[in-house]
Amino acid sequence: MNPIESPCILVCSIDDKTGYCFGCGRTSREIGAWLSMTGDERSAIMAELPARLETVERKPRRETRRARLAREKAEGAGS
Repeated sequence: MNPIESPCILVCSIDDKTGYCFGCGRTSREIGAWLSMTGDERSAIMAELPARLETVERKPRRETRRARLAREKAEGAGS
């Protein structure tokens, strides 16, 4: 079985203006259905993501999990 390619980068926050995730560019519906999609469906969405990401405000309005983990790691290193 082939692994399912995913564009997720753990920046899971949806832009209110576009409806796209700040990190990967998918819609919340696409994110929820990702595992049940065919490879062709996922590939078609993956092809659209770079253009979608150009339309979102690149800064989420809240701290993401990735940013929090990096901050906590940096704070722990300073101790």
